[in-house]
Amino acid sequence: MKKTLFTTALFALPLVAAAQNITTALLRINDIVNILIPLMIALALVAFFWGLVKYIWSSGEGHEQGKNVMIAGLVALFLMVSVFGIIRLVGDTFGVNGGGTFTAPHVDIRR
Repeated sequence: MKKTLFTTALFALPLVAAAQNITTALLRINDIVNILIPLMIALALVAFFWGLVKYIWSSGEGHEQGKNVMIAGLVALFLMVSVFGIIRLVGDTFGVNGGGTFTAPHVDIRR
């Protein structure tokens, strides 16, 4: 656990060092998440088709394992697309459009 946390912090240091304020950091994190979402959906789709291949070409234990991989791939796809849809629905309901810039709240102390 400590090694994983250390590795994650080590990879995050350039992000923190290059961020000049919280807005820049949040925009960079948003860019990373926007890249990871389609990759995770593609990975779940590949897992489903891998399970399908295992299901068709094997018998016995491989047959059952392929079935389990297909089910896991379908559940992952369903959850990711459902969460994406719910977030989009809430955003459209409240008029929050994604992809724009925002101004971070701040306190003016120069009075």
